[in-house]
Amino acid sequence: MLVAISAVLTAEEVRTLRARLATAVWADGRQTAGYRSAEVKNNLQVPQSDPAAAQAAEQVLRALERNATFVSAALPQHVYPPLFNRYQTGMGFGSHIDNAVRQIPGTAHRLRTDVSATLFLSAPEEYEGGELVIEDVYGEHRVKLPAGDMVVYPSGSLHRVQPVTRGARDAAFFWIQSMVRDEGARALLYDLDVSIRELTARGADPDCLLRLTGCYHNLIRRWADL
Repeated sequence: MLVAISAVLTAEEVRTLRARLATAVWADGRQTAGYRSAEVKNNLQVPQSDPAAAQAAEQVLRALERNATFVSAALPQHVYPPLFNRYQTGMGFGSHIDNAVRQIPGTAHRLRTDVSATLFLSAPEEYEGGELVIEDVYGEHRVKLPAGDMVVYPSGSLHRVQPVTRGARDAAFFWIQSMVRDEGARALLYDLDVSIRELTARGADPDCLLRLTGCYHNLIRRWADL
């Protein structure tokens, strides 16, 4: 399930976050790639030890907590601390699949990557190329969103970042371990939650909405892996 989420960060929050990252020291992004991904990865990344990265990651996490669409689509149990990358002219990331498990630096905690997320920080007009291309059974989906918007998609998807041909593309990226491991179950729950919210906005019968809401939460009880 691929879901585009608008306005995760406001325009002011994007400016604040980019100002923080402007003070960071960018490094070769291959340092955090697996041995196979490193062969096709060509970008820059802010080391997690950089104070600017920690402040920017905290800002993104606060924004995620208040975003109902993100919570509904990912049903997050654990969120990997956001990382930040930059693709300059000539840089890209070939086709790859994200590692199934990531260890959170400085801890003994491992996170299963169920959902991947890219939060765009550069406006589309700032660069050419740089589309995130995600493949599934329906073909290829090319994603290039406004600054502050985000896309979430299954971490097991084959995906790539097209080479940037002009300008620079900055983004945050991270992974989520969902309370509901199964991708199909998450998709059903997301559709049900969206329908409940839409029916509520249209003034649907309260008793029917109550029963639907009960079904939603009882399905989470059945499928949640905590």
